[in-house]
Amino acid sequence: MTRYRIAWLPGDGIGIDVMKATRIVLDRLGLEADYVHADIGWEFWCREGEALPERTCKILRETDCALFGAITSKPKEEAQEELVSELKGKGLSYRSPIVRLRQDFNLHTNLRPCKAYKGNPLNYREDIDLTVFRENTEGLYAGVEFHPVPQAVSDVLGQHSAPWKKFGKLPLDEVAISTRVMTRGGCRSIVTRAFEYAKKRGYQKVTLVEKPNVLRETGGLMTRVARAVARDYPSIAFDEANVDAMCMWLIKNPNSYQVLVCENMFGDIISDLCGQLVGGLGFASSGNIGDTYAVFEPTHGSAPKYSGLDKVNPIATFLAAKLMLDWLGEADKAVRLEGAIAGVIAAGQARTYDMGGKTTTTEMAQAVAAAL
Repeated sequence: MTRYRIAWLPGDGIGIDVMKATRIVLDRLGLEADYVHADIGWEFWCREGEALPERTCKILRETDCALFGAITSKPKEEAQEELVSELKGKGLSYRSPIVRLRQDFNLHTNLRPCKAYKGNPLNYREDIDLTVFRENTEGLYAGVEFHPVPQAVSDVLGQHSAPWKKFGKLPLDEVAISTRVMTRGGCRSIVTRAFEYAKKRGYQKVTLVEKPNVLRETGGLMTRVARAVARDYPSIAFDEANVDAMCMWLIKNPNSYQVLVCENMFGDIISDLCGQLVGGLGFASSGNIGDTYAVFEPTHGSAPKYSGLDKVNPIATFLAAKLMLDWLGEADKAVRLEGAIAGVIAAGQARTYDMGGKTTTTEMAQAVAAAL
């Protein structure tokens, strides 16, 4: 029997609560694993000036995969203010550790299953089964940003971009730029993985969510690549939708869609919308998957006001653990875990506050463990 080494990243706030609950479930499931605690999150930014310490990256490089709870992130100015006094004025800049993990470990694919489990009072409809494939390292989240805009950047834009002329007349510190960086390889990778997933799982349709009529260069590249990849999968229907229209159509008729594929920011937006269709972020899990490593997480934030209250819904983290089991090749355990989660939801006896009940985080874990 394989014994795994899993990096254990509770993070901040309720991340600690939901990860503690998940250990109850994994232990009952009988997964043979050593869980290696690693530091990540706001506490380490404030105290050390680094939310993702190098010692944590070393642990990730020495483990099979990671399970992650939640972190606190704040805007640039607030982040600077909360540094300990001896680190202020040192030129430190906060960077989201989960974004850095995705880029530094090339976790190029963000997998977001959004499935309605029968009996969940928060379901928009009970027949929803969507999966979002989000490119995880490029797009508008690539981190290529400027403020103030360097003169050299302004000069180049002035030479090559007519629309920049309006902005180039302003003082450089009056303008901020975030660039949407997309590569042909990144587009091909995420679209191919979406089609392969549909093929393996028996889904009959893949939909590209983009905005090429406005974002002509980056959206145009993604669209051309997606159409080319789709020709290699003639048995799977392919269609395209603008991201704004897709937000409407998912509410109007969500079961018209099965696998959605998007660039980074559009995938972030669409996957949260899909998550709400199946109960909200308490049911939304995510896998950040690369060629040789993966990090699995619930998609909710750290919710500091609920930290330590044993109150929040841990099911998203249980479902993240299910994705982890799939990735490790523990298919039987993954099926058993999902079945136990579905059974508890359908029975309706254990319901956390978001579901209208009074079940605690720990009690929900115990209910799922008992169902196993």
